[in-house]
Amino acid sequence: MKLKVAENILSLKPYKPGKPIEELEREYGIKNTIKLASNENPIGSSPKAVAAMREAMRNLHRYPDGSGYYLVEKLSEKLGVPKQRIVIGNGSDDVIGMLTRVYLSSGDEAVMTDPSFLMYEIYVKTVNAVPVFVPLTDLSLNLSAMADAVTDKTRMIFITNPNNPTGSYIKTKEFETFMEKLSPEVVVVLDEAYIEFARDPECLNGLTQVAEDRPIAVLRTFSKAYGLAGIRIGYGLMSFAMAAMCNRVREPFNTNSLAQAGAAAALDDEAFLKKTCTLIHTELAFLQDQLKKMEIAFFPTQSNFFLIDVKADADDVFESMLKRGVIVRSMVSYGFPEYIRVNVGTRKENERFLQALEMVLKKS
Repeated sequence: MKLKVAENILSLKPYKPGKPIEELEREYGIKNTIKLASNENPIGSSPKAVAAMREAMRNLHRYPDGSGYYLVEKLSEKLGVPKQRIVIGNGSDDVIGMLTRVYLSSGDEAVMTDPSFLMYEIYVKTVNAVPVFVPLTDLSLNLSAMADAVTDKTRMIFITNPNNPTGSYIKTKEFETFMEKLSPEVVVVLDEAYIEFARDPECLNGLTQVAEDRPIAVLRTFSKAYGLAGIRIGYGLMSFAMAAMCNRVREPFNTNSLAQAGAAAALDDEAFLKKTCTLIHTELAFLQDQLKKMEIAFFPTQSNFFLIDVKADADDVFESMLKRGVIVRSMVSYGFPEYIRVNVGTRKENERFLQALEMVLKKS
């Protein structure tokens, strides 16, 4: 039986997750693998979040709170944003899906960088809208070029800050100039999955930009700094009207009970967040200092990951590193054939990574 599939769905490039560590170890005959490929928290999860989730397991026979009442209350209190302007999702990409369903129609255009988070393109094409790609300039977002790409068909723009996979960032003044060029009918999706790691005071923070009369949706996640990637929980901050529309298409019970409880508790665990950011900043400095001594080029970052120029085929380097039990991310599929991306780990993990990289590059 051959079923008809819509052309916009056939054109999608599926998101390809990596294999489980256990499967990679079986295939390559290795043990004690370290993973520095997915920008995860190297010290685990908030202890308060773990305790809250254990308590929430008592009620797994009940449906979750469809409104995420307590999590939304906590977010409102912590961020100073009215509850009615908060939309929770099964990861922040769930909120991307809501926004595209609400604000994009067939034939509309959505501007994004090339490369960028693959889910932007997937969600845009799913509603039969058209992704418009703007190349990075010197591995950074070029807001001027993105503004130039806007046409009368443009209804959405995706901006990632700090940017993935490059770690570059946008300055507040440059963003405000960019916004002045746009029609109020264009929705700007400001993806801030890594904002907790940013240190430069000039780095744009979406909380300063969200206002009732501005078509801006700020996306954030508990996956990175809070170490809760495994429970899939994120949220969006936007105007009252935009939030109301997103909640019309939001699936019932889209966030589970454990995720809601863990995320709410994580917001109160300021000690864990501080410990995480301190480790990331300390170990990032260590890694980059060692790479300088090894005369290996890398790209500056405001995130918990960065790009390294290995001056060799990045896929080959990835494979060679994997055989030594170190998982990194090749940037070949992102259009950077000689770059790898690595997220900051613990000191022990970082030292092992450096040793493996030095050995691999000597043989390449």
